Amino acid sequence: MELPPPALDRGRAEPLAVQLADGLRAAAAAGALRTGDRLPSTRALAATLRVSRTVTAAAYDQLLAEGWVEGRVGAGTFVRAVPRPGPDPAVSPAVGPEAPVAVDLRPGVPCLEVLDRAAWRRAWRAAADAEPDLLPRYAGLPGFRAAVGEHLLRHRGVVAPEVLATGGSTGAIAELARVLPRGARVAVEEPGYRRAVDALAAAGCTIVPVPVDADGLRVDALPTGLAAVYCTPAHQFPLGARMPADRRVALVERARAEGFLVVEDDYDGELRYDVAPLPLLAALGPDVVVHLGTASKILTPTLGVGWLVGPEPLRAALVAARERTGSRPGVAGQRVFAAFAAAGDLARHLRRLRRELSERRALTVAALPAARGDEAGAHVVLPVAGAREVQRRAAARGIGLDLLERHGSAEEGIVLGYAGPPRATLEEALGVVAALCA
Repeated sequence: MELPPPALDRGRAEPLAVQLADGLRAAAAAGALRTGDRLPSTRALAATLRVSRTVTAAAYDQLLAEGWVEGRVGAGTFVRAVPRPGPDPAVSPAVGPEAPVAVDLRPGVPCLEVLDRAAWRRAWRAAADAEPDLLPRYAGLPGFRAAVGEHLLRHRGVVAPEVLATGGSTGAIAELARVLPRGARVAVEEPGYRRAVDALAAAGCTIVPVPVDADGLRVDALPTGLAAVYCTPAHQFPLGARMPADRRVALVERARAEGFLVVEDDYDGELRYDVAPLPLLAALGPDVVVHLGTASKILTPTLGVGWLVGPEPLRAALVAARERTGSRPGVAGQRVFAAFAAAGDLARHLRRLRRELSERRALTVAALPAARGDEAGAHVVLPVAGAREVQRRAAARGIGLDLLERHGSAEEGIVLGYAGPPRATLEEALGVVAALCA
C-alpha cells in the first residue's frame, strides 16, 4: 500500500530513527497501515524521507523487536499487529498513578533534589564490596536490620530489637494479609491508601471501611469481629491528620481486649517539621501492633525495601511463609540502605529533607491558601469543585494531579504532592494549578 511518509524533524531531541518508528506506529493506530500490509524497503523509504538508510533500518529493527512488524525472507517487511489507539485526551478519565507527566504533583513521589549523589554512589560501591550470599536470608540481612533498628530508635523513638526486612509497605501488607485467615475482616481508613486496601482485598480479606475525621481513624466507629485494623496514625493518608495520644491509647486497648492486630503504616513518619512526632503505636502496644516503614518516601523507590516490627509469633509466621514460597525482599537495596546509614549519610539526608519539605510546604500553601493537612510529609489536600476538570486541564499542561475521590472520599478535591519536581519547577506548576482552580 502507499504509506504516507512520516514527518521527521531534525530540530527535535529525539533521534530520527525514534521519530520514524513512532510515526509508523501512529500511522498504524490511525488506520493508515493494517495488519498484513507490506512496508517500503529501507532503501526506498530512506530515499523518500531523504535520510540515511541507517535511520530507516534502525526504525524497522525497533519495530521488529517490539513485534509490530515481521520480516519475510525474499518478500520484505510486513505489518504484524496494529497498536490500538489510546483515549482522546480531551475526554480522558482521571490521570492514573503511573501516567507519565512532565511535572509530577501526585503524592508519594520522593524529593530527589536533596539527595547527595556522591553519598549515594558511595553507598552503592560499599554495597558492591560485600561478599555474595551463599543462602537466602528470609528475615533480611543482619546489617540492614541493625541499621533500621538504629534508625527507628533515633528518628521514631521506638526500641526494635527484631526487625524484619520487607519489599516496602504495600508488599508487607500483602504478606501480612496472606498469613491472616481467609476472609478475615480488616478495617481500613475511609478515605485511605488504596494500594493497601487493594493488597488486602487481593489476598482474600474482607474490607471494612471505617470513617476518619480531623484526628484520623475513628476508633469509636470500629466494629467488632475484626482480625486487623490498618491505619496511618502519624500522618493519615490522604487527609493529613495526626492521631492524638488518647485515641492511640484507645486503639491499642481495644486491640488487646478484642484480639485484633493494628497495622501501623508509618510511611513518612520521619518527615514532620512542626513538632516532634507522637509516640508510635508500636511503642504503646508492641504485643498487638505491626509497625511498617519504607525507604521509598525518605530516599527513593529504587531500593525497593522497607521494614516490619511486630510480635514474635507474627514475624515467625511471615518468615515461615517466605521459606515455603522462596520469596524474600531484594538484597541489593538492603545493602545500599545499610551502607548509606552506616556512613551517617541517612541522618544528614533526613535533616536536609525536612528543611526542604518545610520550605516547599510553605510555598504550596502560599500559592494555594485553601490547602490543608498537617505540617508533615510531602502532600496537602486541596478542596476544589470540579476537581476532575482541573486535573484534566493540568494534564494538558503536563502537570500530574491526583484526585481525592480516588482514595474513597466523597469530597471533591486534589491530593497534591510537592516533593518531586525541582524547586523552580514546583513554583511554576503551583501557579498553573492556582490559576486552574480559580
